[in-house]
Amino acid sequence: MSLAIRRAQAGEAGLVLSFIRELAEYEKLSHEVEATEADIADALFGERPQLYCAIAEWNGEPVGFAVWFANFSTFSGRHGIYLEDLYVRPSHRGRGLGKALLVHLARECVENGWSRLQWAVLDWNAPSIAFYKSLGAVMMDDWTLCRVTGPALRRLAGSAP
Repeated sequence: MSLAIRRAQAGEAGLVLSFIRELAEYEKLSHEVEATEADIADALFGERPQLYCAIAEWNGEPVGFAVWFANFSTFSGRHGIYLEDLYVRPSHRGRGLGKALLVHLARECVENGWSRLQWAVLDWNAPSIAFYKSLGAVMMDDWTLCRVTGPALRRLAGSAP
């Protein structure tokens, strides 16, 4: 049995979108997926990509992914990685693939001199929280994630400064 982690390639936007949809189903958030294959292709492989994707393969079969982008810490004065999505198909869990994807991203941080790797996890996802803690992740319970979308985003954009 062999594991390989590689960067997603042009022409694989459909594969990445299928992983996104599977993750959304697991998180009970399928109704929120608006992305199209064209959106993913443009974000990952367009003229100025700002999004990256690592694919985990088991014996040559894509079975998981990590989607990330560079962020910046003004406190450290350095970039880091924000992990947007991490997913391994249920049939391949327990083989170290999730950890391998996180190790891959941690190495990306270290090799670039970046200061941190961070992500969000749903508070009900106890198995993932336990897994992340076992790797040394600290739950940032004193921080609350904020988001503005849809009509509220348009209202905010139209507000006077």
